[in-house]
Amino acid sequence: MAPQALSLETIEDFLSQKRIAMIGISRQATSFSVKLFEELCLCGYDMVPVNPYVAEVMGRRCFMNVQDIRPAPEAALLMTSPEVTEAVVRDCVQAGISRIWMYRASGKGAVNQKAVEFCREHGIKVIPGQCPLMFLPDSGTVHHVHGWLRRITGRYPRRAGAIAEVRAA
Repeated sequence: MAPQALSLETIEDFLSQKRIAMIGISRQATSFSVKLFEELCLCGYDMVPVNPYVAEVMGRRCFMNVQDIRPAPEAALLMTSPEVTEAVVRDCVQAGISRIWMYRASGKGAVNQKAVEFCREHGIKVIPGQCPLMFLPDSGTVHHVHGWLRRITGRYPRRAGAIAEVRAA
C-alpha cells in the first residue's frame, strides 16, 4: 500500500473533537506526556488518561484501557511505544474510536506502520506522527517555530487540494 499524504483537514478534524483519550500517559508527573495532557486540558479538551499502572493524572481518574471509558472518547492520542501501538489501535477500534493520533516529535514516537495500515483498512482517520501542539493557536512560540521549520522543509501537512495539485504535477 502506498503511503498516503497527511492532510491538514485530518488534523483539524481530530482537534475539533472535545473528548480525547491519551493512551500511554506517563507515571512521571514531569514527563512530556503529562505536560501535553495539561496543555490540552488548558485548551478546553476533556482529556481522559489511560495507563494501567496509574490511578489518576492531575486529579482525573486514569483508566486501565480505552474500552472502559464511559462515555467513550471521540478520539485517541497515543503516547505509546511503537511495539504496543498495534494492540492499542485494536483496542480503540473495539471502543468505537474513529480518530487516532500516533504522537511523534522526534524518534519513533508511537508510530507503527502495521498499526497505520490497520487504521486505514478499518476506516480510522489516522495521524502517524506530528505533535498536536504545532497545530494549536495558543501553544507558544517553541511549537510555532517547530511548525514553521516543518513548513520550510516541506514536512508540514497540507490541505487536501494542495496535496492533489502536487501529485498531479
